[in-house]
Amino acid sequence: MSLVQKIFLALFIIVSANSSAQEYGEKVPKRAALYSAILPGAGQVYTKKYWKVPIIYAGFITSAYYINESNNFYQLYKSTYLNRINGITTDEFQGIYSDSDLRTLTDHYRRNREVSALLFTLTYVLNIVDASVNAHLFDYDVSDDLSLHIQPMYFSKENATGLSLSFNL
Repeated sequence: MSLVQKIFLALFIIVSANSSAQEYGEKVPKRAALYSAILPGAGQVYTKKYWKVPIIYAGFITSAYYINESNNFYQLYKSTYLNRINGITTDEFQGIYSDSDLRTLTDHYRRNREVSALLFTLTYVLNIVDASVNAHLFDYDVSDDLSLHIQPMYFSKENATGLSLSFNL
């Protein structure tokens, strides 16, 4: 069974077990956050925001790709630089990059790796926060009667004009 199939199976099990055990229409934010912490995207499935799951995994896959790519270049330039420092000057970058260029490239790819890891972590945290917020707002109802009335006002004591905003629910 592939990883994608395992993920969808786990999401299906979580949703089906939860739907039979819970009252209709009520979502628990802590439960949604816990589901997303255990399996990213499960909280979104729990709150019936299925369309967000591919976005979450696209964030994970993209940042993981850049972590890997930056780490590979970092290791390559770092080992080449260290070899040159140790006196081994026969490398594929001889005549292309100087020692200072290799040091700059090493620092650049190390920083990119760290930023990508930070984005991976941020995607994970936002996944949990999003699931919790969705659960909080799951039953939020905006009726058709919601309206905003704006009226000009005159304040005689201050001899000033202004606007009065009132919401009708």
